[in-house]
Amino acid sequence: MQNDIEQTLVLIKPDALKNSLTGYVLSQLSEFHSGLRFAGAKIVHVNQMLAEEHYAEHRGKIFFPSLLAYIMGGIHYADQPWKRRVIALVYQGPGAVLKIRDLSGPTNPHVARDTRPGCVRSLGTVVPLKDAEGKVIGERMDNLIHASATPAEAEREIKLWFRPTDIPPGMRIYQTAVVHEYYYFKDGSLFLQYEPGTICLFAPGDIVWQSDLEAVRLLYQGKEAPCSAAAVAAKYLINAEQESA
Repeated sequence: MQNDIEQTLVLIKPDALKNSLTGYVLSQLSEFHSGLRFAGAKIVHVNQMLAEEHYAEHRGKIFFPSLLAYIMGGIHYADQPWKRRVIALVYQGPGAVLKIRDLSGPTNPHVARDTRPGCVRSLGTVVPLKDAEGKVIGERMDNLIHASATPAEAEREIKLWFRPTDIPPGMRIYQTAVVHEYYYFKDGSLFLQYEPGTICLFAPGDIVWQSDLEAVRLLYQGKEAPCSAAAVAAKYLINAEQESA
């Protein structure tokens, strides 16, 4: 793989899906406009753990609960839980992060309309958030898509949403490893043997992100790791029957 090849994560969010803008977004981000190629794609019912890990930097902020409800589809499909999903995509090519960010436009849709009319997010909106008394306490950006902000963020997000085997071998740009032991997960804890209610994260012979395997080994030993067990496990619970709505 060439050293100048980048990957970036794009999420087509529930508001884009509900307003039938998927085709428009894909057209705007197509190889014709961006020069980038698809490396991975999946339709995801976003569970609580995945949402919280994706927006971990905003945990504790006043708009955090609304942000989770938004990406999980509860706001735009309140009475239609079977329609709650996002489309997760990996784009690949030179300068992928900046190219997709440029086509997406400013995070705030109002700013996007003023400064970049015609960009993807110019079709979004800003929703005021109110407390129980009706006082405006913040705002939520319903801006149609998420696009990784930096190469480092892209790596974290792609590894959160995708397993290595979700991406063709020739298009993987992050290091992988072959597992030689079992690791199980339940309620934030790791186990080497199956216990009732656990899910199998890794089994001997599995191909996983090397950084995930290193993190799991450190966490099991009670040591500090660059990410949480939930950040590793989230992708393995995507579209799982036992996940919470």
